[in-house]
Amino acid sequence: MTDPAGGGVLVLDREQTRAASPPDAVLAAVRTALVAVSRGDVSAPARVAARSAHGLLGAMPGYVPQLGLAAKLVSVFSADGRGSHRGIVAHFDAQTGRPLAIMDAEAITAVRTAATATAAMLALARPGATRFAVIGTGAQARAQLAVLTAMGSAEVVVGARDQERAERLVAALPAGSAAGIEAAVKTADAVFCCTSSREPVVRRSWLADGAHLSSVGGSDGPEFDAETLQASSLFVEWPGAVTEPPPAGAWELQGTDPSAATLVGAVLDRRHPGRRSATELTLFKSTGHAALDVAAASIAYREARDRGLGITVDL
Repeated sequence: MTDPAGGGVLVLDREQTRAASPPDAVLAAVRTALVAVSRGDVSAPARVAARSAHGLLGAMPGYVPQLGLAAKLVSVFSADGRGSHRGIVAHFDAQTGRPLAIMDAEAITAVRTAATATAAMLALARPGATRFAVIGTGAQARAQLAVLTAMGSAEVVVGARDQERAERLVAALPAGSAAGIEAAVKTADAVFCCTSSREPVVRRSWLADGAHLSSVGGSDGPEFDAETLQASSLFVEWPGAVTEPPPAGAWELQGTDPSAATLVGAVLDRRHPGRRSATELTLFKSTGHAALDVAAASIAYREARDRGLGITVDL
């Protein structure tokens, strides 16, 4: 591999991007990014998108002090009820503006989203929470499972509309499959909703008192019902999750009072207490944010250079 410092651009394919994105390092970088968002230190406009008859192409540039400058172009399309996030992330030198690397957006999106949901859970779930449910069987569910099963003592189950897909997904993992979504949710201390559903797949009546829900899917519609939102303390990555229309903001949060949402970075920064009681329902609604892509891209670029991954091209 040619040294990108000489003027070339490092290019990482999907597997190389994954290999250069260790979840623990991405988790640490994502925490830094979330705190920076909550302090107002990040420069990142709301996501914009061009829509076709079958999906959208979104653009997400961002700058985060300590982490760098990057931009993602990502297409969000659904086929047979299952979503895909395909595209590229470009990482730049924050001092000169020179492009440093291009990497796979699907891998970056998956790992940074799983890391963000995990950071929120660690900050908001009840102490001692060990029973986790992952809802979904797609790329994001797989990324979330990789993070959770690496935690060792966690008991992880998958709930899905397609039982056979759930069983195949956990076959090689230290995880189980529940008899449907409701069964998975009812026994969980924390639920990770990772679907492309256009209607709620999690309902308030299924959530145990004191449970935590992290919802990261729902690009085309709500993942949880209105009763869940009404009963929960709400946490988000950025204010636009409430104030911006989709695809920048969340379907579930349209019309919500912005003052009802707390930035999860403020909890990580110890400027907000987060959970206040053992019986409180906590809800983290993720819409994705450019600062999180910057965080993951900074790790992937550093790791790839250190490990000699990728090829360098002249652009």
